[in-house]
Amino acid sequence: MKKLAIALAAWGPGVVFLLAAIDSGGLPIPGGVDALLLLTSATNPDEAYMSALLATVGSLLGSFFLFWLARKGGEMYLATHVTSPATKRFQAWFAHYGMITIFVPMVLPIPLPAKIFVLSAGALGVSPWQFIGTMAAARIPRYFALAYLGASLGHNAGPWIKAHAWHIAGFALGLVLVLGLLLRFVNRPPEVAADAGQVS
Repeated sequence: MKKLAIALAAWGPGVVFLLAAIDSGGLPIPGGVDALLLLTSATNPDEAYMSALLATVGSLLGSFFLFWLARKGGEMYLATHVTSPATKRFQAWFAHYGMITIFVPMVLPIPLPAKIFVLSAGALGVSPWQFIGTMAAARIPRYFALAYLGASLGHNAGPWIKAHAWHIAGFALGLVLVLGLLLRFVNRPPEVAADAGQVS
């Protein structure tokens, strides 16, 4: 695998774009895009940020393809076959908090499940612009940070991330809690917000 990764890295930013599109489009390659981006950035620091840009574009295209597939088939299936209270509660929950379940796994360089939530976003009618905006807000800092680490630390970037895996996981948990609380505050009914203002 190491020889294969080195061979792929020799192809430069183009192969990072291809791998990101494949991974996000439904054929998961856990950690593969991150590892290749780090290796490409470490091997060719001058191409690090171009690799990050192409990884971002590839990931957005692949994710939107998966989103579009779910959009075409999912809404019809839900409308005709799914009427249970539990499913309706999930739809309501996803309408409020679903983007968090997409954003957090997409922004952190550790393997976390995200494809099922991408499919859910498409099937449950999330706005394409909201979806793309969330994906871009997650992928841009993730891939450019990895490119920076690869270019700065060289081949020590991967071990550095592994050494800080628990810190990253803790940050992920904190991010989920903060975003969840923020959304609960923003989505409060107007009368609740008005009552809170009167009490203060």
